[in-house]
Amino acid sequence: MKDPRTVIRHPIVTEKSLMARDEKGRYVLVVAIDANKHQVRAAVEELFHVHVKDVNIMRVKGKRKRLGRFEGKRSDWKKAVVRLAKGERIEELAGGA
Repeated sequence: MKDPRTVIRHPIVTEKSLMARDEKGRYVLVVAIDANKHQVRAAVEELFHVHVKDVNIMRVKGKRKRLGRFEGKRSDWKKAVVRLAKGERIEELAGGA
């Protein structure tokens, strides 16, 4: 099994993800590009000591960007939406809310 700290990179803090966290108990995280649902579930449960109800994963393609005549591409990354059991929350990611 991979180290949980390498599976979970960091949370995504946007207005939409904060509303999902507060209203539905869903946390949006950036995860390793090669992580699967089972690894994300195990990592969240081990790191934050909560019970995960389900995990949805999506792969986000990097955008193409230009600077004058030079063209580049941002890296691809993977996003996970983790739903916790009713009444549980991750205090480290709550951010004082």
